[in-house]
Amino acid sequence: MMENSSYPARYWHFLEDERIQCDLCPRDCKLHEGQRGACFVRMREGGQMILTTYGRSSGFCIDPIEKKPLNHFYPGSSVLSFGTAGCNLACKFCQNWDISKSRDMDSLMDQATPEAIAVAARDSGCQSVAFTYNDPVIFAEYAMDVADACRAYGIKTVAVTAGYMHDRARRDFYAKMDAANVDLKAFSDDFYARITSAHLQPVLDTLRYLKHETDVWFEITTLLIPGKNDSDQELDAMSKWIRRELGADVPLHFSAFHPDYKMADIPATPPATLVRAREIALQQGLHYVYTGNVHNQEGDTTFCPDCQAALIVRDWYRIEQYRLSADGRCPDCGAAVAGRFAERAGHFGRTRIPVAINRSV
Repeated sequence: MMENSSYPARYWHFLEDERIQCDLCPRDCKLHEGQRGACFVRMREGGQMILTTYGRSSGFCIDPIEKKPLNHFYPGSSVLSFGTAGCNLACKFCQNWDISKSRDMDSLMDQATPEAIAVAARDSGCQSVAFTYNDPVIFAEYAMDVADACRAYGIKTVAVTAGYMHDRARRDFYAKMDAANVDLKAFSDDFYARITSAHLQPVLDTLRYLKHETDVWFEITTLLIPGKNDSDQELDAMSKWIRRELGADVPLHFSAFHPDYKMADIPATPPATLVRAREIALQQGLHYVYTGNVHNQEGDTTFCPDCQAALIVRDWYRIEQYRLSADGRCPDCGAAVAGRFAERAGHFGRTRIPVAINRSV
């Protein structure tokens, strides 16, 4: 088993003042020897940039694919999920802050080569592997190597990400991915600047790139925070942009916030807010709009975009009814449903199963 905390990283160059600049994401961190980037896991050492979390994880679990959330990517299937530590955003509302804001590399106890992860996914009956819990952008080299290993076994790979990348890295990264869920955290650059210490435009660029220049299946998630990004005006503008720039068939998930990290004084999102947001997006012509983190069967159900028949009925992450044909069409009117589907849905349900990885692989 390779245990390498000094893995050579890509996407950097020397500056005239002898610092090096990270070219992975729009933060453009400029580093002297021994300094780390804002993500904390990319570091200058020995005159080069290294990735300190290559081969090291905060844990492995088998999840339902709907938890990513992906509702149109082999529904009901199981996915082997893992993350590392660190993040290149600084979201004050982070729901996984104990992982993404970790500065204790010793907490990354689970170690695995890309080959070991692919074998574990195969042996566990998982159809895919998800890079999640923290943003895989910051461990792109590790994620891409895992994706290559998975492809050899017919295992698909999924990125759960904020989409905050530069173009060169974005092209390399998504050339390896089969699916993604992109967090569109708000539709306001002011929100991004004040609450995430980032900017909106690079995320929009990633979404446009995925739609127009790749075959990656992707869905969008927006966590609605009361009083911060949930106004009718902002939701209407976001829905119009998605319809105009990405098309009506990109699934959009509105998810409920719960008080956490540096926004523990903000109340949880009322279910009515999610219902209202879904109605706004549907009114703007989006075909597939979902609600998350609340129990709302209508907001969990996939409807035919033409005749509005209920095609995939869910109860949380469990599929109660699956009426799509093998080629992803409505059996009532024949309309095509956008996504990646199998002849039958999986039946993994709501279970989460911790997994130990065989280090000898």
